Amino acid sequence: MGEIIFARIDDRLIHGQVMTKWVKGYNCNSIFVIDDQLAKDEFMKNIYIMSASTANIALKILTVDDSIKLWEKDHYDGFKVILLFKNIKTVKNTIEEGLPIKKLNIGGIAKSADRKFIIPTVSLNKEETESLLDIEKNHGVEIFFQTVPESKRVGLEAALSVFNIKR
Repeated sequence: MGEIIFARIDDRLIHGQVMTKWVKGYNCNSIFVIDDQLAKDEFMKNIYIMSASTANIALKILTVDDSIKLWEKDHYDGFKVILLFKNIKTVKNTIEEGLPIKKLNIGGIAKSADRKFIIPTVSLNKEETESLLDIEKNHGVEIFFQTVPESKRVGLEAALSVFNIKR
């Protein structure tokens, strides 16, 4: 039986911090990227697969539906997995469809006009923050903001206070 170590939202998906800090620091043997659009783009999938091949870890790029089917089939068949998502909407959908995520790390979401920084590498808007609160309340997911394992871990309360959202 496999294990979901944690899920991470990072709009850059796979990059040096993920490979050297998170995967090695948590002794994982695989990364599953869950993104419907990327899963259908053979060219980009090959680029990501090639980039992970030198790190001696398994990489799968899956749709939301495929990630859930694979979990239901054999609980990821012995893989110790970090799940990677580009955005909050996809991770929320995946959780609502039944994937048992217990820890959600938000590590990289780029700044845009409607977003405010929560930590230096993560910016959110009010709707995204409310979605995270919903995930925490209704699905019991531990949510934290952290760029790399050795940086300070910041709880969801920080985002709620930026937008004056009450629990």
